[in-house]
Amino acid sequence: MATILQIETATQVCSAAISINGETVALKEQMASNIHAGSLTLFIKEVMDAAELQFTDLDAIAVSKGPGSYTGLRIGVSTAKGLCFALDKPLIGVETLRMMAAGFLATQEAYDGQVCSMIDARRMEVFTAMYDANLNVVLPTEAKIVDENSFTDELAQGKVTFIGDGAMKCAAVLQQDNAVFSEVNFNSAAHMSKLAYEAFTAAKFEDVAYFEPFYLKDFVLTTPKKKV
Repeated sequence: MATILQIETATQVCSAAISINGETVALKEQMASNIHAGSLTLFIKEVMDAAELQFTDLDAIAVSKGPGSYTGLRIGVSTAKGLCFALDKPLIGVETLRMMAAGFLATQEAYDGQVCSMIDARRMEVFTAMYDANLNVVLPTEAKIVDENSFTDELAQGKVTFIGDGAMKCAAVLQQDNAVFSEVNFNSAAHMSKLAYEAFTAAKFEDVAYFEPFYLKDFVLTTPKKKV
């Protein structure tokens, strides 16, 4: 049996879940700005209690590794690594955009299109990757500025469903017949369960000492302008 604690903090969603053999058995999450530092450990305690588990019962810790919010990823990964060190448990890193696509595909029966995961960056920029209905990579992860000419080749081939908090802001410019937009949140630790279990059974673990989030872009510190 594989009992895994799962952590997702790559976006405004703060999420923790417990899975057993690839099935989610407990979930606690909330979408709000700047709550990760104060809420994540409380959410973890809640899902552990809901699943009636002790920390020693866990077989691994899985964490969404990015891309996404610099601060959110730091909090999630630091928490996961701390638990792994303290409990002597393996660490599993799950690609955030792949997790989102897996969550979408799990809700669709006989889906025959492609799914494009998008995380909001700035202005018209998104972190994005595209997958087919079998979760094979169609377009690899990249930081992309979206305009009316984006994804024209993929949309010419058939339906593409755009998901994530970066998708809706692109709806106005991606006005093509095969473009579909979902407002459902797929940034959830619940959608890590299958991918985390597959990694666990294949013993695909991260080096806890050296593992870092996949930021994709360098963090840029800005200072607010002085009010006149």
